[in-house]
Amino acid sequence: MAVYHQGLLAPLDKNNVDTDQIIPKQFLTSTSRDGFDKALFYDWRYLDNGSANPEFVLNADCYQGASVLLTRDNFGCGSSREHAPWALKQYGFTVILAQSFADIFFNNCGNNQMLCIALSAETLDNLFAITEQYQDIRVEIDLENQLIRSQYFDAIEFDVRSDIKARLLSGLDFIGETEQLNAQIDAFEANLAAVRPWQ
Repeated sequence: MAVYHQGLLAPLDKNNVDTDQIIPKQFLTSTSRDGFDKALFYDWRYLDNGSANPEFVLNADCYQGASVLLTRDNFGCGSSREHAPWALKQYGFTVILAQSFADIFFNNCGNNQMLCIALSAETLDNLFAITEQYQDIRVEIDLENQLIRSQYFDAIEFDVRSDIKARLLSGLDFIGETEQLNAQIDAFEANLAAVRPWQ
């Protein structure tokens, strides 16, 4: 299956978006993984009185239901909290396009079935320019062939680590990958018990 994801593109034209902006620390008290979508970008999405900030791009009607986030450099910097990709995923984002990502955030996204695609500054500039002209840009992420397609621009090639690509295409996280080896693990443990019965 070539198409990994199809969805609406939403532009967040900001550099250095850190994890405290993605999910502020006051919302990290829950012991459950649920409900973080409501706090995503909280300080930008809401006014002091709790109402939606009409100036924040994701509150615009045209971007409701967006699942592909277009942003800038060093996305996900700051603390290593896994709540950041949880909040993005629960809100509805599956793919993030940026110039670069913080390493821990990048790996957390991959383990939460989210694809982070690093693109050049020039390519991002072109995409942001297109979003200024159109607000209904739907994109197709062809993960197998590593292409981003849309009627609004020529296909864009992207790189992705082979291990992340394999996990996303198979729908497995690290635990799921390990469980694929259960037969080998059981055989190893049985052999170990036979040669070292005192353990």
